[in-house]
Amino acid sequence: MEKLYFASDYMEGAHPAVLDALVKSNYVSTPGYGEDDFCLRAKEKILAACECPEGEVHFLVGGTQTNSTIIDALLTSYQGVISPVGGHIAAHEAGAVELFGHKVITLPAENGKITASQIDAYCTDYNNDGNREHLVMPKMAYISQPTEYGTIYSLKELKEISEVCRKNDIYLFVDGARLAYALAAPENDVTLPDLAKYCDVFYIGGTKCGALFGEAVVIPKKGLIPHFFTIIKQHGALLAKGRLLGVQYDALFTDGLYEKLGAPAMKAAEEICACLKRLGYVMPYPTPTNQIFFAIDNDKLPSLAEKVVYAFVEKYDETRTLIRFATAWSSTDEKTKALIKVLEG
Repeated sequence: MEKLYFASDYMEGAHPAVLDALVKSNYVSTPGYGEDDFCLRAKEKILAACECPEGEVHFLVGGTQTNSTIIDALLTSYQGVISPVGGHIAAHEAGAVELFGHKVITLPAENGKITASQIDAYCTDYNNDGNREHLVMPKMAYISQPTEYGTIYSLKELKEISEVCRKNDIYLFVDGARLAYALAAPENDVTLPDLAKYCDVFYIGGTKCGALFGEAVVIPKKGLIPHFFTIIKQHGALLAKGRLLGVQYDALFTDGLYEKLGAPAMKAAEEICACLKRLGYVMPYPTPTNQIFFAIDNDKLPSLAEKVVYAFVEKYDETRTLIRFATAWSSTDEKTKALIKVLEG
């Protein structure tokens, strides 16, 4: 039996529409570094979808580069970024943000999320601290949609966080590496225009959402980051063949594809979750998106690993391990049924 790959949502290549667009444009000669018609057209489509035609769009090569570049571009040397303790920049980017000189200030999280009141309290405590000149200044709040635990922020929560950030004069940055899956979640009520309205910067993930690679950074207020192109290049996040990103995002934002491609992931995740609940597995996080976390007996892991590639999360207790399955735009009924058959034994 061929192994089933459910470790992450970037295990396959790209959506057929993206591959088709790349093939059709393969012999077209263009300028480099994103100064081409494909990128221009893709940017226009993204801004139209976000209902912020006066904004900016920049294409970067990957998620870690995007996070560290944006944070370094907006913060000065003595400023830091507030993040959930399990946020991607705090837990899974090998200290990339700190490498460029900015402290990640972690706050306790519930199901991967932090609240407006937490951010407000931290900023208030900093401003009231007589020794604050000896401390790192909070200047940004970082959240992701969806979170590292597959949960999502509601529109109410997003508005509250935005209001607190503006009250305290700090930036709000939303990591959208898996944004397509949040948009496709039945419980979701946050749209692309909402993100453009309430965030200072956010990005629309491609690597995990139907593209071969790449992320599209949206800056609703044009000119917020002067010389951002140069900063992107400094951080090694600028692609010489930038047209490859433009071609992909042009395809993803044609006929609303990006906002539809999460549907297969949602269908597969719902079926897998139902199976796990039926079998009595502990599922500690209410994940309405494509990431599924559950605790499994340690003695069952070797046999599961023979048939399924999964992601290790952490030790759950003395006898169980917390692991993750991730569905994707590429999930099929055949693969989903095969995984359920393995789980059912």
